[in-house]
Amino acid sequence: MASYVPEIFGHPRFPLLGSAVLGGATVAAIILTYQALLREERVYELKNSIPPSTTHDELHRLNSFGGSSGPPVDKEEARTQALAERAQAGDFDEELILEQLARNRVFLTPEGLDKLRQSFVIVVGCGGVGSHCTALLARSGVSRLRLIDFDQVSLSSLNRHAVATLADVGQPKVDCLQRRLLAIAPWVKFDLKQEKFDAPAAERLLGPWVEDGRQPDFVLDAIDNIETKVALLQYCYNHKIPVISSMGAGCKSDPTRIVVGDIGVSTDDGLSRSTRRRLKLQGITSGIPVVYSTEKTGEGKAELLPLPDEEFKKGAVGDLGVMANFRVRILPVLGTLPAIFGLTAANHIILSITGYPLDYVSGKGSEKMYEGVQNYVQGSEERLARTFTPNIVGLKVPLTTGDIAFLTEELYHARSIVSGISTRIVLIRWRKPDTTTVSVIGEGKDEQKCSNLRLRDLVCMTKEEAVRHEKEVFRAGTEVEDLYGAELVERIEAKLAEAAKYEVFR
Repeated sequence: MASYVPEIFGHPRFPLLGSAVLGGATVAAIILTYQALLREERVYELKNSIPPSTTHDELHRLNSFGGSSGPPVDKEEARTQALAERAQAGDFDEELILEQLARNRVFLTPEGLDKLRQSFVIVVGCGGVGSHCTALLARSGVSRLRLIDFDQVSLSSLNRHAVATLADVGQPKVDCLQRRLLAIAPWVKFDLKQEKFDAPAAERLLGPWVEDGRQPDFVLDAIDNIETKVALLQYCYNHKIPVISSMGAGCKSDPTRIVVGDIGVSTDDGLSRSTRRRLKLQGITSGIPVVYSTEKTGEGKAELLPLPDEEFKKGAVGDLGVMANFRVRILPVLGTLPAIFGLTAANHIILSITGYPLDYVSGKGSEKMYEGVQNYVQGSEERLARTFTPNIVGLKVPLTTGDIAFLTEELYHARSIVSGISTRIVLIRWRKPDTTTVSVIGEGKDEQKCSNLRLRDLVCMTKEEAVRHEKEVFRAGTEVEDLYGAELVERIEAKLAEAAKYEVFR
């Protein structure tokens, strides 16, 4: 090799080869420099084509409700607004937009990016989670965003909000997001709804984009109130609107435990547990992806502290909130975790809209178990009814799959209340009724016979334990106190009382 190198340099054609290489490099450099100059010129012309505001001292920000939402905007913000008006009207260099979105375009393919740019996403809740999700959606190419939040930016918001500054304190969160993000992606169109989401407003707030009637491609649920969260998810589920829900980021500290999974498998989180329970009572046992943390509480970790006794003395706890059916206490929140929840949700939305391969933790596949438990309840109730009416047939039991899922998994954690065993579990009445359990409506071919079974009547046991229970309690008449003992009876009665509280949500 050492002898070969001098031969190359000594070759009579080497100067010619060197000149060709140098000339090629020079031409490439000139082309790249020219392209960069053209790009800079386009950006310069675009920015400078906006006339300077001569009256910016008198210009006030107007929110989507037609009112002033703050002090006069400065000169730079006035120029941003002017640029956004032009961009949304279509007067913006398409090549500049594609260059800004170039990395996403390569990753998602041009076809995928086109889907994203045509999409319409609704964000409900614009705090820590919602603001970070919104910011990434706007940066990534989503062109239409509807933001729903009644709240304003507060000083305590600044530890986790994606774009808010001290200057935004006191301003509506939806307005803050729009103003800051237009400076990044001026072509994005915003539809601001400064109001609290609730069930009666669902059809209007989750409706199509006014300009072209496009239905929402995705909804982010970033609500931290159970009532409205369940109402939103139930509406989306029933109307087949793609939705992803953020569960509790409060009191969490480990970012490696954040995952996307089906609502049916989310655990170790109070907000997730309460939401899941309520949805199951509405018959929704799976099919909604959620962002949640598997982190468990432990000694020294933050937790939601109980309300002081003096607060209870003021009256009903619900009366202490600033709004009806809204949270009373402030959760301890480490600012980094809501951001990661929001970015995770944005990632899921982007991949889902563009059709990029996506897998999240699947449900438990519990449908067969629910069906088996429901069949056992049906048979048990029929046998019990025949002790009062021997020839009864066609008995209906007022239990849904959601009821079965709630009782077995949420109330009894898929374990026998008697032994703690988690295999071959079923549901069965706890106490033997004194009179018939059947109500009859109609007559002849229109007759309907229905069991009076309620959630508060059922306990979870293994199939073997249930057979023994039916034999001893229902047929032999043994009292449950004599069969199981006072301690277990007390524990079961507490579970039945808890089930009774949830019957109102069915």
